[in-house]
Amino acid sequence: MITATAEEGRALAVLMARHSIHRIQPVLETLQDGRPIYAANADSLIAASQVIAIEFATIAAANNYWRP
Repeated sequence: MITATAEEGRALAVLMARHSIHRIQPVLETLQDGRPIYAANADSLIAASQVIAIEFATIAAANNYWRP
């Protein structure tokens, strides 16, 4: 989880969140069928953002918040 910059850490957090979602629901068709529902739901989008934020916080801590 070590990254050179905060932006790389954010990209890694998004990737990790996406992989987590695919592990929870491995059937691609089911994911795609549900997308129009949650993509238009503010609560669902906020929840997805929270998952990414938690992943990013973990990566930031592992990187000592990118302090020298």
